[in-house]
Amino acid sequence: MSARNADISKGIDWLLVGLYMILCAIGVLSIFGATYKEGENIIQSFTAFQTDYSKQFYFWILAMVVAIAILVTDSKFFTATANLWYAFGILLLLLVFPFHTEIKGTRSIIRFGGFQLQPADLCKVFVALALAKYLSRVETDFSKTRSQLIATAIALAPAIMSILQQETGLALVYFSFFLVMFREGLPAGILIIGFSFAVLVVATLLLDPNTLALILTGIALVAIYILRKQIKRKKQLLVTIVGIWMVCVGIQRFLVPYVFESVLQPYQVKRIYDTIGKDYVPAGGTVLLEEATPRKKDDGGDYNVKQSKIAIGSGGFAGKGLLKGTQTRYDFVPEQRTDFIFCTIGEGFGFVGSFLLMGVYFVLLMRIVTIAERQRSVFSRAYAYGVASVLFFHIAINICMTIGLAPVIGIPLPFISYGGTSLLTFTAALFILIRLDADRQMVLR
Repeated sequence: MSARNADISKGIDWLLVGLYMILCAIGVLSIFGATYKEGENIIQSFTAFQTDYSKQFYFWILAMVVAIAILVTDSKFFTATANLWYAFGILLLLLVFPFHTEIKGTRSIIRFGGFQLQPADLCKVFVALALAKYLSRVETDFSKTRSQLIATAIALAPAIMSILQQETGLALVYFSFFLVMFREGLPAGILIIGFSFAVLVVATLLLDPNTLALILTGIALVAIYILRKQIKRKKQLLVTIVGIWMVCVGIQRFLVPYVFESVLQPYQVKRIYDTIGKDYVPAGGTVLLEEATPRKKDDGGDYNVKQSKIAIGSGGFAGKGLLKGTQTRYDFVPEQRTDFIFCTIGEGFGFVGSFLLMGVYFVLLMRIVTIAERQRSVFSRAYAYGVASVLFFHIAINICMTIGLAPVIGIPLPFISYGGTSLLTFTAALFILIRLDADRQMVLR
């Protein structure tokens, strides 16, 4: 241990560290721009831990302490304890059910005095470790269905519990781990099926049910006609096509309506409809959506997105400058320090600032992929792809959410959105990767 401490910098990818520092600094600056009040004593706010930007700064300091602790830890520790961390994460998720605090419609948060913990957020790191551990086992044959189902269960168990805690946004993040499985040998056909399912769900929302049923029937008939020669030789192919048609019609007619009426919350359904440009009328047609949920009227996804787009658009090419944006300075955009932090950057620094931020994210993701591909260990490679997948999902969905291209599902922008749990989670995930990469010549299992 002393030898490692004496040369902590050996093998460290300083480009990743530098990108991390840049993003965290942008985060504190953006939160400052969104929450600073005229006449506020900045020095006093930092010393008294009073404001959101001062709290985020201290969260950053704490995150750096965690990062240093990770860097002085032996890489073998993470492989040896991966399953224990996963079990700990599942335990935390189970503790949420009896001890949760309901905040803004979600029941996924445990509160300890003034500190809040969201296990569904923290568990992303634990799933990345556990999935990498399973995929790196000598006895794991990922070409077999049984191994694929076990890996899927590892990734989606926290997602199911998150949905039960009414935290659908974070639950969707766990589906990003299918990209890790694809890199490690999951058949592309499974991803195609998943994409086709998503297209079918969107088509169900956009089209009249009878019209969509006719389109699905037409596609099935065209497939039968094109494959008629193969069907003559192999009758089972006809049964397969008819079976797929029946499944698609069943999803369209029964599964999607059931999920939207009985599983998702009304405000979540409305946000999805707002994204595709359609009006949502609840069952019965007379209940106002805002009255059916505990949220404020102005907290609706459509209102948020409209104000966010106004803020980003008003930034123009070069932006209005720090503390000069009217939309963000006067709180027109709800949650502008957390889920909608990107609109603060768009208004203050314009297209140039937004483009540069996305450029930093792009370099970060490409660097992680490069690091993943140079690993000798399957564990390190799978973990690196897990980190890249989660980051990509968060970045893409959050930015698309703020400009109206994705439903408002409430997931933060990595390293930038306000929140201690989020910052600590992403910091731990990234620096575990940096630690593993420093020992890339080792074969870890």
